[in-house]
Amino acid sequence: MYRLAPAIQHYAWGSTTAIPDVLATVPDGSPVAEAWFGAHTSAPSAARTDDGSTTLDELIASDPDFHLGRDIASRFESRLPYLLKIIAAEVPLSLQVHPSMERARTGFAEEEAAGIAVTAPERSYRDRNHKPELVYALTRFDAMVGFRAPRRAAELLGDLDAPLAHDLHAILVADPSSNGVRAAFEWLLAPDTRPGPADVAKFAEACQRRLHDGSPSPRTDRTVIRLSEAYPGDPGAVTSVLLNPVTLQPGEALFVPTGTVHAYLHGVGVEIMANSDNVLRAGLTRKHVDVEELLRNVDCVAAPPIRIAPERVFTSTRIFYAPVEDFELSVTRLTDDGVATIPGRGPRVLLCLEGEVEVATAGGDPVLLRRGQAAFIPAADGPLSASGDAMIVQADVP
Repeated sequence: MYRLAPAIQHYAWGSTTAIPDVLATVPDGSPVAEAWFGAHTSAPSAARTDDGSTTLDELIASDPDFHLGRDIASRFESRLPYLLKIIAAEVPLSLQVHPSMERARTGFAEEEAAGIAVTAPERSYRDRNHKPELVYALTRFDAMVGFRAPRRAAELLGDLDAPLAHDLHAILVADPSSNGVRAAFEWLLAPDTRPGPADVAKFAEACQRRLHDGSPSPRTDRTVIRLSEAYPGDPGAVTSVLLNPVTLQPGEALFVPTGTVHAYLHGVGVEIMANSDNVLRAGLTRKHVDVEELLRNVDCVAAPPIRIAPERVFTSTRIFYAPVEDFELSVTRLTDDGVATIPGRGPRVLLCLEGEVEVATAGGDPVLLRRGQAAFIPAADGPLSASGDAMIVQADVP
């Protein structure tokens, strides 16, 4: 068992206090957007060993069969399959899509052949992996995920007094199918058709008037207004009329498949995803935007957001099984009433979110984790037991 220190990401949309509070560290005034507990080569966690400190990816590479287990090492090319994060969105994140495995491999090869450095800001594919993800809410967590039914989107546009709303409404009425949704979405974002800042501002003003007069969807109008204030003139704000609004309460989880357009708006949560940093953005960001590549990957079929109901294991643990082979997430609440077994058998990352917990394997010394502290447990260490008064999350492989 190895103690882990996260790789901290200071993106502009982060909170100055939320992640330091989760990790029990002192805020320094800068925005902290994500804390990575994993082995992605762009930002691996630091792992403490008997010989000193190393990175988790280097530790795993030193003996993949021991750390991952022979089966997982074989299936995932000797790499940790998942990446665990804490995420804190103070302002809305980018409008984005994550690629499929096939497209990630092709896109990575294309950018390599073009000579674009993996660390370059204009790079879209930073690895060869797909990136399905699951978010578990620690606070109220607001997002937009996937497309609404076309007829519902047309209804919301029908009484908005703005030229942009009239144009979008006409596209959806002419073809109330996924093809019509794609046409409207592409028309909003493509460089040769995207509306200008003045049109976006008029659309937001129309939402403001409707909100005052009595809106059929106050939440949608508030989202358009909020996004247009955060990213003035960006037509990504208008796409929120086409997308499903989602709110998670603490303890609820949402799965986002590859190809699903989404944007996280506000909140703090635990994220687990395939071990990838591939993000295709179309707006609502100051980072690299690649509309053409996003449109190549996006699935425009209307579908409700995928909420994952947990399965209870033993009395203290709930497991969120995502429909992928790369990861699963468990949440355990312990009280001072004895030793509990923590389910799991693969390479695991354990993070204490509340209280403190003593964790032990069959043949090793126990390790005490306090709030914000984490550990990596190799597959070879076998089953875990824990005692204390704590809330812990664990990343594992099915």
